[in-house]
Amino acid sequence: MKRLLALALLSTIGALSISVAAYQPPAAQPAGPRVIDIEKLRDNLYVLTSSSPADRTTFSGGNVAVFITEGGVTLVDTKLAGWGQAILDKLKTVTDKPVTRIINTHTHGDHTGNDNFFGTSVEIVAQDNTKANMEKMEAFKGENAKFLPKKTYKDKLTLGSGKERIDLYYFGAGHTNGDTFVVFPALRVLHTGDMFAWKDAPFCDLTNGGSCVALPRTLQMVIAGIKDVDTIIPGHSPMQTPRDLQTFQRFTADLLSHATNAMKAGKSVDDATASFKVDKYPGYKNERVKAAIQAVYDELKKKQ
Repeated sequence: MKRLLALALLSTIGALSISVAAYQPPAAQPAGPRVIDIEKLRDNLYVLTSSSPADRTTFSGGNVAVFITEGGVTLVDTKLAGWGQAILDKLKTVTDKPVTRIINTHTHGDHTGNDNFFGTSVEIVAQDNTKANMEKMEAFKGENAKFLPKKTYKDKLTLGSGKERIDLYYFGAGHTNGDTFVVFPALRVLHTGDMFAWKDAPFCDLTNGGSCVALPRTLQMVIAGIKDVDTIIPGHSPMQTPRDLQTFQRFTADLLSHATNAMKAGKSVDDATASFKVDKYPGYKNERVKAAIQAVYDELKKKQ
């Protein structure tokens, strides 16, 4: 009896571990000063990366784009709560301009955690569904409701003009149901948020309208709809290229097809995971494959 209880406990712990791993990389917090690394992409565009330069296992949240304009700084996402001062300290190394705008690619706390740090004068922008998802978060209730996005859009929104123009696009469900693709046209750079976070299976947050079934089609629309881009800022990994995004789209389509066929054949999620190979995708991991296949199974079961 004790052995059965122990096995059940181990099984539960394993399932929880998979769920956490699918959401984001391990979130170790540094004991000392919080330091963020910065990468220069263009003269007026930088990226605050996901890991600490002193300890690559320390996770600060998603990649943050820093776009410097005449009127101030636009941030794309704001990392985990508690990293606001570290963001500001790093910004001061490249500009003395204030943060005037924040664009949230989606609702998750590792991308919206410091929206409140920069004050109420900052314009916060997000897709309609993302604002609705943020309203459900404890971090934006009560007094903090004033830090919810004031400007939202449905399908496309242009901010600024000329060399300072930013185009925001929503193409459909994937990671959540409100993921924004941020384009800096003059710089030929695209920020994908977690719609393309890493070279591994995607995390599709079903509780916030995400869909691993819709994701490949949504990414296809992105590739067809956004042109003239050389560099891609992904959600949590080093800089990528449009070809990398195309490969990721094929990967998600293969995973969806594999999971769909496995479910039709009556195979378990474990069996489907074991038979899905990432070998033909150089550099790809399979750490999140099981969670993504489980998400596909869950979605398809709801449609039956």
